[in-house]
Amino acid sequence: MSEITRVLKTFIGYLKRPDLYPELGRKIIKNTVNRGNAFKGKEKTNSWAAGKAISQEEAVLKLFGLETGTFRTDYAEFLKTAEQREKECPVKMGGAGALELIYYACEFANAKHVVETGVAYGWSSLASLLSLTKRDGTLYSSDMPYLAQDGDQYVGCIVPQNLKSNWKLFRFADKESLPKIFAENPVFDVLHYDSDKSYNGRMWAYDELYKHLKKGGVFISDDIGDNSAYQDFCEKNSIETTVVEYEGKYIGVFVK
Repeated sequence: MSEITRVLKTFIGYLKRPDLYPELGRKIIKNTVNRGNAFKGKEKTNSWAAGKAISQEEAVLKLFGLETGTFRTDYAEFLKTAEQREKECPVKMGGAGALELIYYACEFANAKHVVETGVAYGWSSLASLLSLTKRDGTLYSSDMPYLAQDGDQYVGCIVPQNLKSNWKLFRFADKESLPKIFAENPVFDVLHYDSDKSYNGRMWAYDELYKHLKKGGVFISDDIGDNSAYQDFCEKNSIETTVVEYEGKYIGVFVK
């Protein structure tokens, strides 16, 4: 698909969804007036993150006092099925991330309420749900429709049917989804951010999510090297964060 075709399909998709008009307006501003916003402070933060980074296994042991060794064997069948479903999906979306970090964050927090932004195939959703279902907990997810790819039906496609009763999926931009989520449940044990990558988008969401994270809850943000939003947020709030290096990218995580 050419870039022009993709942009046109996205725009037409927005026009068909009046409930997404607020996000359309924000995207137009982000891609015109605020084009440099996505990479604000990128060089500074990558240098900072590189100096702090540890492995996923080290982070799970350091923060949660848990070993990651059994996750892949305990859930081998779930993961094998999920990988096959991803291969069969005709729409390309974001792949699996640091699943053990998410799963063991939920285990550590004895989580019953988790919020995530960004779903795609549903890898992070699966990691959370594998823990949450032990306690009959609920995962609240925010994810925009894949308007350019006609991919709406495939969002969360790797999540097995038997886990979906513990999952609530909100199909709007974060600025519309999160208030709806917080109205249903105001306090969360774990949060995982993996949506709007812009500096302004992150700073808004980080502030909102942090307010609704319980004391002792776990805050996780993917791709913190895109810009300095995560570093600036932590410094503004005097948060001592751990940085995880995973497949060439950086993840931020801390216990509130």
